[in-house]
Amino acid sequence: MTIITRRQALIGGIAGSGLLLTGCSRIFQADSLTESASFQRVLAAAQSWTLATQRLLLAGGQMATEYKPSDISPHFKANGTYNPGGEYYNRNVAQGFANWRLRIDGLVTHPLSLSVADLRRLPARSQITRHDCVEGWSAIGGWTGVPLALLLRAAGVRSGTRYVVFYCADNLDGEPSKGGEQSPGQYYESIGLIDAMHPQTLIAYDMNGKPLDVAHGAPLRLRVERQLGYKQAKYIQRIQVVSDFRSISGGHGGYWEDRGYDWYAGI
Repeated sequence: MTIITRRQALIGGIAGSGLLLTGCSRIFQADSLTESASFQRVLAAAQSWTLATQRLLLAGGQMATEYKPSDISPHFKANGTYNPGGEYYNRNVAQGFANWRLRIDGLVTHPLSLSVADLRRLPARSQITRHDCVEGWSAIGGWTGVPLALLLRAAGVRSGTRYVVFYCADNLDGEPSKGGEQSPGQYYESIGLIDAMHPQTLIAYDMNGKPLDVAHGAPLRLRVERQLGYKQAKYIQRIQVVSDFRSISGGHGGYWEDRGYDWYAGI
């Protein structure tokens, strides 16, 4: 696991960023990798993304605390949906998510469509952080994935963008035990553009050194480390860049937010 503290970042740019760019150079030369326009566009954005991330940190961008591998919790509760089920999701599980696509669209210049394999070939970041649930429990886990900032830069975020919305495969039945009788609905979440561009905000595909399991959000989940657990959307299928989320679902920016929870949910 790569452990990157704010002090290391300030001293060395981003700890490990040189390795990421070296890896990126190797990727450009690898004949066996995908030649999709979306994949190549993200690779081309890698260098400017690294520079922008360094500038954010040097400007005093706050980082969530990162921990040692020995701090990882022996049990990390899989909260919310444990398995989205349904024909589409079950088929993808059986196929090892080989045909799962992450779509990035909305207020972008170049919409992207990336497979899980594509994402795994891109520059990655690993971090060990604490997950804080609104229910009162916490756990420390290790996450690896593609920084969302890199994907957004490759897509070309347009002027007027304020939010990034995540659409998920799970349809909750209301979970009456978590705040009264709630109407069912497709899970979605949103965060502000500033948090989306933060270096610790990941589209994660690994947990504790292994591919995400179904209960923890396979194949892709959000990690936005300075916010509460219900913001960490699982089973992500689509990312939409928007100027306003009031016309989306209940209009409050997320499944639980539509049911009275706080939108920002900062820690």
